[in-house]
Amino acid sequence: QVKHWRERHHPDFQVSINKSPIQFHNETNNHAAWFDYLQQQGLPGQCVVIEITEGLLLDASTAITDQLLDFRDAGVQVALDDFGTGYSSLSYLKKFDIDYLKIDRAFVSNLAPGSEDMALCEAIIVMAHKLGIKVVAEGVETAQQRDLLTSVGCDYGQGYLFSKPLPAEAFERLLKDLNAVQMMNLHDETGRTTKMYI
Repeated sequence: QVKHWRERHHPDFQVSINKSPIQFHNETNNHAAWFDYLQQQGLPGQCVVIEITEGLLLDASTAITDQLLDFRDAGVQVALDDFGTGYSSLSYLKKFDIDYLKIDRAFVSNLAPGSEDMALCEAIIVMAHKLGIKVVAEGVETAQQRDLLTSVGCDYGQGYLFSKPLPAEAFERLLKDLNAVQMMNLHDETGRTTKMYI
């Protein structure tokens, strides 16, 4: 599916996959098969992002660390899900090669100018950027939330403002619709630039 979308829509298209801690602890779970399959499809590791929870990083066992290193060596990126609500520790960000922090929806749902949630979101974004990590805000449901997050440099948004979860065929139609809107914006006679958020 990601190969199709990279060929049809954008060469850097990524798909994120949630991985539970159980899958990392299961000795029969062979991630090498993923890497072989990507290679057979002619796809780079960067087409996949693995989403893990902070709880997984509490287990500093060699088995967990080795698996995360295997993903990194294969070019697969890692996102830390629900950041800020679990066992947040800056030492994890130093020890593990994290590519994305996902701000938990609990901080986004009541986002307002000057609020404590706004201050926390901005602090997370600044810290992540200083460490070379990109930020995804979860649970974005309103244009105001999107605009506030954009104003403090958030890289990506995820939530119902953009779309509800969709099967692949419906997502394909959404992409076509967004591309059509983007083309109309490019030809806007006013000459204004309109940002598209996906």
